[in-house]
Amino acid sequence: MAGVTDDEERYAYLAEGNAKQARKRVAADLLIRDEAGRILLVNPTYKEDWDLPGGMAESNEPPRKASERELAEELGLAVAAGRILVLDWVGPHGPWDDQLVFIFDGGTLRPEQAAAIQISDPEISEFAFVELVEARARLRPDMAQRLTRAYDALATGTMDYSE
Repeated sequence: MAGVTDDEERYAYLAEGNAKQARKRVAADLLIRDEAGRILLVNPTYKEDWDLPGGMAESNEPPRKASERELAEELGLAVAAGRILVLDWVGPHGPWDDQLVFIFDGGTLRPEQAAAIQISDPEISEFAFVELVEARARLRPDMAQRLTRAYDALATGTMDYSE
């Protein structure tokens, strides 16, 4: 082609390959505690069980930023996501393709931060700080298992990966 450089041809070749690559759904949640060590949960309006705060990453959004954005949108809370506690690959199920699920350390809130939480998204009906045992009872079984692993990773300074 006249006027097309090797760099332009290579870029076009790579762009075509990128367009054909598989895409992954990414969920990014936060394990946030209050000063008493209780875990912050949210009650979504669009599903039966409670959940950790967070949500789905948008296109080309880093998981860490997705968790922070979702928290700000849903509860008006600004928290810097810490290290990864859990990373899971979840295979396709029902109508859903596979996905990656991240749980980041959301730290411990100061009392004034916890008191300032306000639901700011109609997807959330309520929130609560609960003990680990109660949190596991409110969560879907797979999320309860992830929470247990995240809590253990927090205590041991490790990161837990599972498929």
